Amino acid sequence: MKNSPWWRDAVVYEIYVRSFADASGDGIGDLQGIRSRLPYLAGLGVDAIWLTPFQPSPMADGGYDVADYRGVDPLFGTLADFDALVADAHAHGLRLIVDVVPNHSSSAHPWFQAALAAPPGSPERDRYIFRDGEEPPNNWTSAFSGPAWTRLPDGQWYLHLFAPEQPDFNWRNPAVHEEFLDVLRFWLDRGVDGFRIDVAMGLYKDADLADVPPSGEGFQSRSPIWSQPEVHEVYREWRKVLDSYPGDRAAVGEVWTDTAEDLALYVRPDELHQSFNFAWLEAPWSATAFRKIIEDTLVAVTAPTWVLSNHDVVRHITRYGEGSLEPEAGLDRGRAALLAMLALPGSAYLYQGEELGLPEVQDLPPESRQDPIFERSGGELLGRDGCRVPIPWSSDAQSYGFSSGDARPWLPQPAAWADLSVESQAGDPASTLSFYRRVLALRRSLRASLPDAIAWLDSPADTLLFTRGELICAINCGDEAVPLPPHGGILISSGEPDQTSLAPDTAVWLRQA
Repeated sequence: MKNSPWWRDAVVYEIYVRSFADASGDGIGDLQGIRSRLPYLAGLGVDAIWLTPFQPSPMADGGYDVADYRGVDPLFGTLADFDALVADAHAHGLRLIVDVVPNHSSSAHPWFQAALAAPPGSPERDRYIFRDGEEPPNNWTSAFSGPAWTRLPDGQWYLHLFAPEQPDFNWRNPAVHEEFLDVLRFWLDRGVDGFRIDVAMGLYKDADLADVPPSGEGFQSRSPIWSQPEVHEVYREWRKVLDSYPGDRAAVGEVWTDTAEDLALYVRPDELHQSFNFAWLEAPWSATAFRKIIEDTLVAVTAPTWVLSNHDVVRHITRYGEGSLEPEAGLDRGRAALLAMLALPGSAYLYQGEELGLPEVQDLPPESRQDPIFERSGGELLGRDGCRVPIPWSSDAQSYGFSSGDARPWLPQPAAWADLSVESQAGDPASTLSFYRRVLALRRSLRASLPDAIAWLDSPADTLLFTRGELICAINCGDEAVPLPPHGGILISSGEPDQTSLAPDTAVWLRQA
């Protein structure tokens, strides 16, 4: 029987708070709405929930522009609502992780407002990154399109790697360190089980603010913007705080890196517990790509994570279906990828609605879109609204059960989602929801007996075969059916079960012979 911390093999369900469940009836999801759906989440079979930011915010970037790190935005409820949510989650056997956003604050944060009111060179401005000059200090661009610098009337520029409403903190200032240590303790004292750290590789910038080389655009390990060596001291500080609390409190970093070896630097024994493994999320539908990612990850990282979708990327059902002539290819491949992912050692992160097989909503009207990427790119980039559309709970209400009132959801839902709702799928054994429930229950029943290592079996082209203790997992990414290895029976299949062969775009768990 394994005796390891809960987070090492947990299944964590990401809740995009604005789009999960609306109890107040205003068309925006809230904490009470989440409380009302905790029985659903417990029944789904996940171990923990992760909440995207719910703190006070002007919502320039969906809450990732935090104005007060120790409160709850009235859109979502109150601190009392949060405390009740923590208690109810724990009563349902669910851990609760909250987002912390340490790279930047909202421009409405009292610290930045004080910086605007203070002169250049003041202690108030030193908590952010301000520079003099007639031109921007360097060639850095915003991740949301456009320049990463905005000039004030007094002539100084301030850095914002995202929207202008999200000024970057100066982590070379000790006051920033102390502030966030106190923020962590505030939420840990309220019973949270851990944190998801936004832009975890971005806190420190090159001290000289050097230009990004022409070949170094993006999330590069040697960029002057990302993964500066000083960032690791921050997580050593944070690890000490987390370890001082009982109950295996944990932190997972949003870390984009070039290699698994770079990722491993963040999860050394005295730093973060986990970092998201985005290589799996970015991979094409390819057995060769999947195998390389699995091998590289398991060699480099002792506590791996696996993720297919989140609130920042196109839903994987849509990604996997692109380029295929088969209308159901994306869904079939998504179910197969889930089965392969859940067979691997480590923890898995699910994104709300993927258990319903929700696709990306690609035809949102321009006037509905709220992602700053859409506005800052002049509409050239659609942004992330398409994966954030409120999820459907029933088939007949105006908001498909998302809202308790008559208000329209903050993003419009497609009419076809009535058939994808929880209500429509719950009683159908062939539905994606039923499949998720079965595989999560099976994984939970097996995980205590499965080792933390896999062994590869010889497999046909475009196919992966590996064993993990008593379990055999096979996934067929090719166009033709392939024979299955000798086995002692099918445990679960992402498609129609077949004792002897594996159809294209299908995965299966087998019992060892």
